[in-house]
Amino acid sequence: MLWTYLSSIGSFVGWSRGRRLVISAAMMLMSWSATVPTHAAAPDCKSDAAGITLPNGFCATIFADNIGHARQMAVAPDGTLYVNTWSGIYYNNGTVPAGGFVVALRDKDGDGRADVTERFGETVASGGHGGTGLAFYNGMIYAEINDRIVGYPLGQDEIAPKSKGKTIISGLPITGDHPMHPFLITPIGDLLVDVGSATNDCEKKNRFPHSQGNDPCTEKATRGGIWRYDANKTDQHFSPAERYASGLRNSEGLYLDAAGRIFATQHGRDQLREDWPELYSARQGQDLPAEELVELRQGADYGWPECYFDNQQQKLVLGPEYGGDGGKKIGVCAERQAPVAFFPAHWAPNDMTIYLGTTFPKVYRGGAFIAFHGSWNRAPGPQGGYNIVFQPLVDGKAAGAYVVFADGFAGAVKDPGRAAFRPSGLAVALDGALFISDDVHGRIWRVTYQGGDPEAAVAAASVPAGVAPVTTSAGARPPEGIHPDAGRDTGELPVPKGFTKEQVALGNRVFHGDVAGGTCGGCHGSDAKGSPIAPDLTNGKWLWSDGSLQGLEATIKNGVPEPKDHPGAMPPMGGVVLSQADLDAVSAYVWALGHKTP
Repeated sequence: MLWTYLSSIGSFVGWSRGRRLVISAAMMLMSWSATVPTHAAAPDCKSDAAGITLPNGFCATIFADNIGHARQMAVAPDGTLYVNTWSGIYYNNGTVPAGGFVVALRDKDGDGRADVTERFGETVASGGHGGTGLAFYNGMIYAEINDRIVGYPLGQDEIAPKSKGKTIISGLPITGDHPMHPFLITPIGDLLVDVGSATNDCEKKNRFPHSQGNDPCTEKATRGGIWRYDANKTDQHFSPAERYASGLRNSEGLYLDAAGRIFATQHGRDQLREDWPELYSARQGQDLPAEELVELRQGADYGWPECYFDNQQQKLVLGPEYGGDGGKKIGVCAERQAPVAFFPAHWAPNDMTIYLGTTFPKVYRGGAFIAFHGSWNRAPGPQGGYNIVFQPLVDGKAAGAYVVFADGFAGAVKDPGRAAFRPSGLAVALDGALFISDDVHGRIWRVTYQGGDPEAAVAAASVPAGVAPVTTSAGARPPEGIHPDAGRDTGELPVPKGFTKEQVALGNRVFHGDVAGGTCGGCHGSDAKGSPIAPDLTNGKWLWSDGSLQGLEATIKNGVPEPKDHPGAMPPMGGVVLSQADLDAVSAYVWALGHKTP
């Protein structure tokens, strides 16, 4: 068996620190031809059966399902797909499938669906929580697990490694807002790992109104950037010395193009409106700042925390924590690196791949597919993301506007607590198919092109049934109010003593943003049953009071600077200005949610 090892299958690149050398894709494909399974065309394939929409000519099938909270993926030279899965507070500490957190999936009969599933690596019993980052390099599967990256040697003819993993890096920071560590391994073994920020914007008091930024931001010594290690060495330890690039708040997608350029995504900061209401309108809070695609260069600084990319002005501007005035001042941002492309605010890019396959139409080759997981900080406006976007690229630059390539993952409600599926990972198969992972139910889609036209133009996915086409949240409002659940009936909820049904109904409208711009539903979920960043308010479990009306009102009024069971801090009154009547009403509504008879 001929093995050709790359950091990520599809990266037909020879790469070194001093120079770049493009290797013929045709030669690489010849070296893999003996081991790649042949996938027959599937004329009966209907993307709607897979629950998503695609441009004409593209087809989606379900490759695997219910494998755990699937995050990032990698394809081995024999076509096996490897997936890392995650658990913990972010997923409400729910049960996970038995076995290791890393999953090997193989399609032996070539029908486009996995018929072999094997799990390996750390387990719940061994103290594992899984992770996000995953790569294949030099005969090993590299997987993030807790605070480590571990390499698992893959033996001849093994689908799942049988030998014990080797610790490549340990001591990666796992506290704060961004504990995950996606990574890329270049063909010469440079392991570039994302170490996301511990805070929203390096504030002295994280996520609290009018909290100034630490200046200098000492957090940047160990967070908010990319670190470089050697994938060929074991027992390396995280330290500030290995920082490769900085100013990236959370860079989950990393990939090489055919010329050896490294690209990375960036999650833009949150809560401009909530923290600085005198500088930003509610609409600006929903639509700023941009999510970014940057070209990664050693030593570069991409702006965080001092700067954010204003997608309306299309430039980096100074953040209010560092003397910004709502978008006019530039300051040190003139010296920071602007993105190659940018996207709507609060869509949450969780992974990215450069398409280097040959079976999609030619116009897709060399462009970036980005998985937008969907966020929460567009509340009280409709949430965005929950899709796959294609960004054309030529010679490392944006070559036209992005399009939504795949849509419909969220289903009826785009909400972090209620979305049916949330795109999380991407990988390109050896036959050019695009794999997409979901971290809600652990589904893997396989997208192929069957249109037969290699000259077809880039096109957008059809709009999912029952969903109005919306480019950004600024342009549309659902008929029942600002939030889809704003008109929810409160008739069955109990009414606290001394209050009226009308006050509980008002509290419902405040909660869902129909009054005073309330953002409660963005974190707690539109059904108040919790999300990855905030707790369930309907189960009668209270973390900061005895559940009395007075206790709940005090918590809402004062905020939660250091949450106990979830990563999202809550600013006073949710970061908006509430009158006493509005505060009383939303407190009564939350009390009613927690005291409703099952």
